[in-house]
Amino acid sequence: MSRFHHLVARDLLMVWRRPGDVLLVLAFFLLAASLFPLGVGPEPLVLKRIGPGVLWVAALFAAMLSLDRLFADDLGDGSLEHLALAPLPLELTALAKCLAHWLTGGLPLTLMSPALGLLFGLDASQIAVLAVSLFIGTPSLSLLGGLGAALTIGARRGGALMALLVLPLAVPVLIFGVTAVESVTADEGSRHALVLLAAFFLVALASTPWAMAAALRQAVE
Repeated sequence: MSRFHHLVARDLLMVWRRPGDVLLVLAFFLLAASLFPLGVGPEPLVLKRIGPGVLWVAALFAAMLSLDRLFADDLGDGSLEHLALAPLPLELTALAKCLAHWLTGGLPLTLMSPALGLLFGLDASQIAVLAVSLFIGTPSLSLLGGLGAALTIGARRGGALMALLVLPLAVPVLIFGVTAVESVTADEGSRHALVLLAAFFLVALASTPWAMAAALRQAVE
């Protein structure tokens, strides 16, 4: 097993030992999305109209719940210094931790989205595009969140500061994701929005690991 895969497996094992972290993310996503139908009423047309935006916003905030611990635990127990000196480049180390975060956060949220889409009365085509958009878009949220976590590591009230940094950067992901589902409703097709969502992910994949590595090096010096 390569060092990259070993690091991903290590983080997955740590999450397995703390299942409450994953359950908290899923419970927040479920509760946040479920409260909107209670607040706006059972009108099917209203629920169908707001459903994509509500689910995407809920997924965005749910994905951020566990980001403050992405690098903080390693800094606290001294593992981050060893990771910085390891043969694996720190850029790939940061990428591995973001991948583990997505596997335990973004992917479960994507798998839950069809059931919640039914709650808002979305049809089959909308639910399919919603799931695809989350599958493409949530990795970008993990990468952007990883960048925010690296920049605020060790800072007081780092969680609030991280949210202020990450949320503006995540706005394009939110817009493209919601637009993809709404385009199905308007019979315009969702291809362009999904392509833009994928393009944003590729840009984030090419740029954020370097920025994360620079921030982590600064933290361990």
